[in-house]
Amino acid sequence: MRPAWLCRNCAAAWPCSRAQLDLVAGFYGHSLALALYLTSCMDEAIHDLYSLGGRPDLAMMHSRFSAGCR
Repeated sequence: MRPAWLCRNCAAAWPCSRAQLDLVAGFYGHSLALALYLTSCMDEAIHDLYSLGGRPDLAMMHSRFSAGCR
């Protein structure tokens, strides 16, 4: 759910553990494409959170979005 970047199914911070599994399955064999997609999503999420008046923790955002690549 944008612009808060929460999962539509469980309301956890996206990508939640289920979303990470779905992404890995969907991008199977294309790890570079997955990394680029998640980096793009992270950039959009940071922009969205700033536009909501927040100050996202950039290290936490990196950890949150790079977890799907592991």
